[in-house]
Amino acid sequence: MRIFHLSAECYPVAKVGGLADVVGALPKYQNQAGLQAAVVMPFYNRKFVHESQFDIVFQGTSLLGTRRIYFEILKEQSDKLGFELYLIKIPGLLDRENVYSYPDERDQFLAFQLCFLDWINWSGQKPDIVHCHDHHSGLIPFMMYHSALYTSLAHIPTVFTIHNGQYHGAFGWDRLELLPEVDFYKTGLLEWAGGINPLASAVKCCWKYTTVSPSYLYELTKSSNGLEYLFYIEGQKGVGILNGIDTEVWNPATDPMLPSHYNATTVTKGKAANKAALCQRFEIDKAKPLVAFIGRLVDEKGSDLLPAAIERSIEEHGDTVNFLVLGTGDAETEEGLKQLKETYPAQCAIFIGYDESLAHLVYAGSDFLLMPSRVEPCGLNQMYAMRYGTLPMVRSTGGLRDTVIDFGDEGGYGIRFDQVSVDDICSSINRAIDLYKDSRKLQTLRKRMMALDFSWGRSAKEYTDLYQSLIS
Repeated sequence: MRIFHLSAECYPVAKVGGLADVVGALPKYQNQAGLQAAVVMPFYNRKFVHESQFDIVFQGTSLLGTRRIYFEILKEQSDKLGFELYLIKIPGLLDRENVYSYPDERDQFLAFQLCFLDWINWSGQKPDIVHCHDHHSGLIPFMMYHSALYTSLAHIPTVFTIHNGQYHGAFGWDRLELLPEVDFYKTGLLEWAGGINPLASAVKCCWKYTTVSPSYLYELTKSSNGLEYLFYIEGQKGVGILNGIDTEVWNPATDPMLPSHYNATTVTKGKAANKAALCQRFEIDKAKPLVAFIGRLVDEKGSDLLPAAIERSIEEHGDTVNFLVLGTGDAETEEGLKQLKETYPAQCAIFIGYDESLAHLVYAGSDFLLMPSRVEPCGLNQMYAMRYGTLPMVRSTGGLRDTVIDFGDEGGYGIRFDQVSVDDICSSINRAIDLYKDSRKLQTLRKRMMALDFSWGRSAKEYTDLYQSLIS
């Protein structure tokens, strides 16, 4: 079975968020299970491209409205990621450094989709499944089934995965002319709220859509930035499949980014060594419980509450707890965290930005990972944390609800809270501090969570079963 994954991101080629981690891992595990999975993504002028060798396997032109665009399909020579990687390069359009935020971003991703379809249409590359990820590839199902140019592709099943339903990629009808010849009577399949909505169109046109956790499938009917009714009426097409993590990359026993390796048996000694290295780097006391946050400093993640919650916890508990924040985003939140660092330099470690090696060390060296998310379709950070024996403190939403059981419940191993509020965050920190004092119980929970299976092997099988149901 041959699958093409279409995505704007893929780790380690280009990463902005969790989408890249998923697309960089799922195809590898599908190939290990005997499928033929490949990734197709835009060309970015980044480090990975400069350090890899590519062959030009196809050259052609597409029409973006009346504009004739030349494109190349580049294939990475060695398949070193565990799958075939294809990059679509368009001079002047898809040959830039950044993934997002260009003024012609809509044109970039529309051209990406058109060139993909022209390539497989003209070259005879006929996959068994076309698997699209998020709105950047959301118009592909519509064009495959309702454009006269691609009638030879109309029999191919499409699967569409929603990683974040808050972002739709919508634009006005004035840009309809950029699409290839389509059946005018089918243009309602493009429409939502008076404009062309790629995410809505994909949900309407694909054979099946998936969400990245079972809970998020339901939550989209309650909160999806205006698409709630669509998800309600199309619910029979939806399947919730929990994301996995790449357990080869995220493995404390072999992680090259850690100063000390460990497993579930040696977790106490191993985490202590990594915590010592982490605390030394930021000049904080390794003897105190360390609560960390890793992620984008945006409202979705609840990060706007961090400065107030951290300050209240320090006022309540004195110098008996430390905090570490690794992230970047909202300027006001960043400033609030910097002020905390100035006020409590011995208890607050703040790193504004993102550093992959540091992130690995934080997962290994922290005692607790705080995730007060307002929206979390799946969440990978809590799985990384548990893989490294770090207890997750999560708000009960989306994939956080599906992956974390409160340690107060039977078989539990984490801390859960219900509201995105300073009160609930501080209450969870109180529970974490009390738990830290009970070292025997904490060690039991660490070993319990490290034994959990969040690998992509489990998730890949669920996708395989879904694909099989569409082609059998």
